[in-house]
Amino acid sequence: MAIIETEATLHEAHRDNHTHRDVNGGWLRPAVFGAMDGLVSNLALMTGVAGGSAGQQTIVITGLAGLAAGAFSMAAGEYTSVASQRELVEAELDVERRELRKHPKDEEAELAALYAARGVEPELAREVARQLSKDPEQALEIHAREELGIDPSDLPSPAVAAGSSFGSFALGALLPVLPYLLGASALWPALLLALIGLFACGAVVARVTARSWWYSGLRQLALGGAAAGVTYVLGGLIGAAVG
Repeated sequence: MAIIETEATLHEAHRDNHTHRDVNGGWLRPAVFGAMDGLVSNLALMTGVAGGSAGQQTIVITGLAGLAAGAFSMAAGEYTSVASQRELVEAELDVERRELRKHPKDEEAELAALYAARGVEPELAREVARQLSKDPEQALEIHAREELGIDPSDLPSPAVAAGSSFGSFALGALLPVLPYLLGASALWPALLLALIGLFACGAVVARVTARSWWYSGLRQLALGGAAAGVTYVLGGLIGAAVG
């Protein structure tokens, strides 16, 4: 077993082995939800229509319409959600900015009390708060981190979230339609490709979250397959009732 002999080597070893993945999920959440939602919802939509004995043309039109409608819906919802969250954060930052301008000493004392409550010696806490409060923008950033738990320089972008959701949903929703566009006349190629896509998506997500790739892949496969099976049966029942 290797022995770390020097302090420099210790620091290098700590640096090399003490890294973390991005856990905020700013890009992961809309991408994963978009792809999974597109794949599962469009697969279920198409199998439901196929279960009702619809023709090939109807199934293809249904799949393409589901792709377009779902992608725009996901993008609009994600944009509105992230924009609303960002506006709320910016409003709170404005409140904090006004307080720092009107009552700088009170805000400095508040920051010192916060550090003291975390175990810093009171005199040192006051000195740290005094030095950090010299720059108003730095003071705002620190107060935002400590009081609101946010980073003002790293707010999510509504456009990025919407674009990510749109693209990932469209990509996922395209999979069950693709075999038909390439000339397939039966449901099973679309179903097979979609199920492979579900397993692959689950496995890719596991690479990011450090979970077992086969478990994550099988879980997504089971959930998507169940959704497709249920809607196929419902489509058959509805088709028989209205036929």
